[in-house]
Amino acid sequence: MLTGPTGAGPWPLHSVCIMMMGAVGDAVHVLPVVTALKRHHPAVRITWVLQPGPASLVRGHSAVDEIIVFERKRGWRAFVDIRRVLAGRTFDLVLDLQVYLKTSIVLAFVRSPFKLGYDRARAHDLNWLFTNRKIPPHPLQHIQDQYLEFLSFLGVSCDPLEWGIGPWPSEHASQRAFVARLDRPIASLVIGTSKPEKDWLPERWAEVADLLYSDWGLEPVLVGGRSAAELETERRLVELAARAPVSTLGIPLRDLVGVLDASSLVISLDTGPLHIAVALERPVVSLIGHLDPRRAGPYRRYHDLVIDAYHDPGEVSPITDRRRKGRMRRITVTDVMEKVALWKERYSSRPKS
Repeated sequence: MLTGPTGAGPWPLHSVCIMMMGAVGDAVHVLPVVTALKRHHPAVRITWVLQPGPASLVRGHSAVDEIIVFERKRGWRAFVDIRRVLAGRTFDLVLDLQVYLKTSIVLAFVRSPFKLGYDRARAHDLNWLFTNRKIPPHPLQHIQDQYLEFLSFLGVSCDPLEWGIGPWPSEHASQRAFVARLDRPIASLVIGTSKPEKDWLPERWAEVADLLYSDWGLEPVLVGGRSAAELETERRLVELAARAPVSTLGIPLRDLVGVLDASSLVISLDTGPLHIAVALERPVVSLIGHLDPRRAGPYRRYHDLVIDAYHDPGEVSPITDRRRKGRMRRITVTDVMEKVALWKERYSSRPKS
């Protein structure tokens, strides 16, 4: 049982359903919630509703007993499918970490006496109507801390913070095989996101890749997916660079974990692999301009390596979820290389995990 705050419990903890169907970065932020629940009560059975992409990252995690895949690309049929999967099942507790309409619809299919969600101010798309318990209101903070609020409400300690993201023992051989192909330390470059407003210019990526190789003795490795935008960035980068970098675009997410874990340095846009790198304790230079880096940037680590194009010089303001367009062009190659120099000074001698 969970104690919860005064008057809020006790909460049963035999079967818990996690509602977070979002992107890879969201899945990474949920992992410390899952590991803390399992540490608090090892017998709890944790079921997680996930979309296929992040499901491929989480599948096999020791703290996740079951994944129910939500095939959003199937349109309305996806909701019919998941309703069929959930029919007749009851969970002791549901944690609704996502506040959008698609999640609310699926949440309506889940049977549970306790559906814990956000306070009304933070529950978008009328999400508050679908939960019967709310965590207290709180000012905006880092997304990771926002998810940890659920643990605090339930009386579960989040410390020590654990992601347990791997690489797992069965993945070590393929990781070693990849590293053996290269004769220099790896600098992984995360060159694309799902939002054009977060992306950087291919010609600047090309210049960074050349400098990493020629001036810093690093092997640039392109990592990420194979979206049309990422493939176009790769094409232009290769066209402009003096030496074409190694590309791993499109490799499975579990293989991506191995590449990032083997990296001496990661240079990343604001997207899922950035948060994977942080979870792996790999130093990451973050290029952020579309969202407030205090909310969406690296969590607890490597703040000194953040390139903050979101804020104006000297700007002081509360953490916000407001988006700003056109900021990524402010980031220069010089900005990035200055952070690489800082990485060399502060982090390059630290051993890999």
